[in-house]
Amino acid sequence: MSAHLLSVNGIEVIYNHVILVLKGVSLYVPEGKIVALLGGNGAGKTTTLRAVSNLLKGERGEVTKGSIEYRGDRIESLSPSELVKRGVIQVMEGRRCFAHLTVEENLLTGAYTRNLSRAQMRAALDRVYHYFPRLKERRGAQAGYTSGGEQQMTAVGRALMAKPQMILLDEPSMGLAPQLVAEIFEIVRTLNSEEKVSFLLAEQNTNVALKYADYGYILENGRIVMDGEARALAENEDVKEFYLGVSKEGRQSFRDIKSYRRRKRWL
Repeated sequence: MSAHLLSVNGIEVIYNHVILVLKGVSLYVPEGKIVALLGGNGAGKTTTLRAVSNLLKGERGEVTKGSIEYRGDRIESLSPSELVKRGVIQVMEGRRCFAHLTVEENLLTGAYTRNLSRAQMRAALDRVYHYFPRLKERRGAQAGYTSGGEQQMTAVGRALMAKPQMILLDEPSMGLAPQLVAEIFEIVRTLNSEEKVSFLLAEQNTNVALKYADYGYILENGRIVMDGEARALAENEDVKEFYLGVSKEGRQSFRDIKSYRRRKRWL
């Protein structure tokens, strides 16, 4: 039996049979932890999450090497719906709410695999509204007319309706104001501590991700180039320089960061 809830072991992912995107990626998510997958745009973060949730085929991608295990079982051959039944839920980048449905109708779609009674469905909704009181206020509004933060909350709440053991959260801060980003991540922390939901979150905002995560992996060009405890990564001089724009001399200009990036030790 694996010591980890999720184990990604040396996977390679190819798109359209020719484009190699992930090159031997390995990472692990212990049960009950928040693990951050960090890196710039195009590093391979979304592809890694899609490999775990088996959503690559819709974009002509496939895992060609390595293995993915959940609770010690290989899951590469499982369909996305089978993974949902096992408790693995992905919240897609860009929120992906059903714009023409109300907020509450969006939430209800998250429970379609559970065959709940009416009373159980109401209890599940009340549970979501407990963590997202703003959604309760907006439950009758069409999701397409709500704010970006409310749509992100709806997407996470919809995942929570499926009673997940693990949520794969893709770029939760994208397009949101800093105050809303902090609110979303506080809810992630609360769900982790109170509901014992494990998280693998892909995020470009290294600063906020490392503040809330237990452990982090940094992806570049389809490879893991650094990993460690979140606090240690946040204090690492290379991470500060490459991803936070801060060096021993203080905050740097974009031009200085770009120049220094050409001298990364791992490239």
